[in-house]
Amino acid sequence: MRVARPFALELDYQRQMMAAALFLPQPRRIVQLGLGAAALAKFCWREYPEATITAVEVSADVVAAARAWFKLPEDDRIELAIEDARDFVSHPRRRRTADWLQVDLYDATARGPVYDDARFYAACRRVLATPGVAVFNLFGRRFDPSFDAIARAFDDRAVALPEAEAGNRIVLAFAGAPIDVEVSALTEGARLVESRLRLPAIKWVNQLRAQIGYADRLRV
Repeated sequence: MRVARPFALELDYQRQMMAAALFLPQPRRIVQLGLGAAALAKFCWREYPEATITAVEVSADVVAAARAWFKLPEDDRIELAIEDARDFVSHPRRRRTADWLQVDLYDATARGPVYDDARFYAACRRVLATPGVAVFNLFGRRFDPSFDAIARAFDDRAVALPEAEAGNRIVLAFAGAPIDVEVSALTEGARLVESRLRLPAIKWVNQLRAQIGYADRLRV
């Protein structure tokens, strides 16, 4: 975090985790698994005043640090759940409650996602409303097994952005009706995202288009 810009996203992978805005630009409920320094929670709180944000964090010490050192606001729109992420997404009461699900779960060693199995990813899918977008930060270990597990849980409705500066890879997965959109329309939406959020959304569209062989439509 820059002291002078405490609500900005400073890391490339954090910015990429906002790519959900390309497909669902007006979320009403954002759920985040893993708080960290609260960068995503603060950014979404500032940029989406109409949305409620639930940040799930297993460590009360991490929450206290975010409050004390990283300017996490005390506001009713930010709900902090001191809970294990797997338990949170597995609870039947949480089904179809999130428009966006942002997953950034790492322990102190950061060797790979804390949870990286089919059962966890299936529970993540059940948390999503329809339509809904999940965004996963993958770092460490091997990318392909993690991506394959996400794809299976989401019926192969998953796409990945290229590796970010620090080696992270961001995967987007979708719930609800199939997406079939012209790239030109997606680009037009990306311009609105860039204007509103000051993030490189057109770059994301171009990267996604490269993943699908530069076709004129994105189907997922």
